[in-house]
Amino acid sequence: MRDVIRWKHAALLALALLAAGCSSNSKKELPPAELTDFKEEVVLQKQWSRSIGDGQGETYNMLVPAVEGEHIFAADVTGVVMALDRNNGDVVWKQDLELPVSGAVGVGYGLVMLGTLRGDVIALDSATGEKKWEAKVTSEVLAPPASNGDVVVVQTQDDRLIGLDAATGAQRWQYDSTPAVLTLRGTGAPLATNRLAIAGLSTGKVVALDISNGVPVWEARVAVPQGRSELDRVVDIDGGLLLSGGTLYVASYQGRMAGIDLESGRVLWQRDASSYAGVAQGFGSVYISLASGTVEGVDERSTTALWSNDSLARRQLSAPEVFSSYVAVGDMEGYVHLLSQVDGRFVGRERIDSDGLRARPLVVENTLYLYGNSGKLVALTIK
Repeated sequence: MRDVIRWKHAALLALALLAAGCSSNSKKELPPAELTDFKEEVVLQKQWSRSIGDGQGETYNMLVPAVEGEHIFAADVTGVVMALDRNNGDVVWKQDLELPVSGAVGVGYGLVMLGTLRGDVIALDSATGEKKWEAKVTSEVLAPPASNGDVVVVQTQDDRLIGLDAATGAQRWQYDSTPAVLTLRGTGAPLATNRLAIAGLSTGKVVALDISNGVPVWEARVAVPQGRSELDRVVDIDGGLLLSGGTLYVASYQGRMAGIDLESGRVLWQRDASSYAGVAQGFGSVYISLASGTVEGVDERSTTALWSNDSLARRQLSAPEVFSSYVAVGDMEGYVHLLSQVDGRFVGRERIDSDGLRARPLVVENTLYLYGNSGKLVALTIK
């Protein structure tokens, strides 16, 4: 019964946060900021577009495409999974699982990995789409599984991490963690290296486990729950983890953004922040979409803000992504905005999907891939 109540609270909280621009003590709901005019400096050119079933669906899913080699993989909420040539959008294969996909897609070592609302984990052959195996886990999977080629790491909504055999799907280990009383609807995607399985939890902690047996190696706290109400004390790490070199970048809701040493778990730097979307990193700076709709560029050496752009307030931003010399971020009305990495000014804008852009942008070489809420997958380059 407690799980049902918690699920309802989480779902309602996610909707409330998104609708109100994530301001828990705002007396009057403010509308999303209107878009301002600017001098266009960068023009985005569409290379191809493809429809991926029903896209994100009616619930708050975060289905993000993934690239392996020359293929891009995407899934919709009904279980349609497609592999496309990332250069021209041609369909390589299509598979209809007829399952409520909620965690998609993880790709690596010849596997395409997905999770469902029913707690299923499915692995497909990335070359053919053939199902390799299917496994059952403890609860719904809201983020893509990850693999190092030997173990598939799955994070469930109840804050468990599960290690599955990459060849067969058999369970090797399980790490249990007590979730927060009230959480956002979602989880960040785990990471898998040769040695570690890493995940951010609803309690504001990041844990690293020995990927071979699930034994904890280190734990780092990014956010400390504060406030009188359970709503005030929500500190989920939902935006996912970003690994660059030996540094792990992470942000929590109503907490902090931080850089963590991958091997030791030592917090290298931290800064107050509130984000359910996540961060990007490039050229010595970290970029973050704050829950308020502000986008910031932060110097990771001094942790000071290099710039801050609040013109997208309450527009329910996606995670940012570094694209050429710019920062790309999507919004609730389906626009992708390009901001200068130097000073955060707008340099380009294009509407992709009138249903919105929730999924994190994906950049490979000189191409920006965007997956709209309605299922439109688009490849863009700078003209």
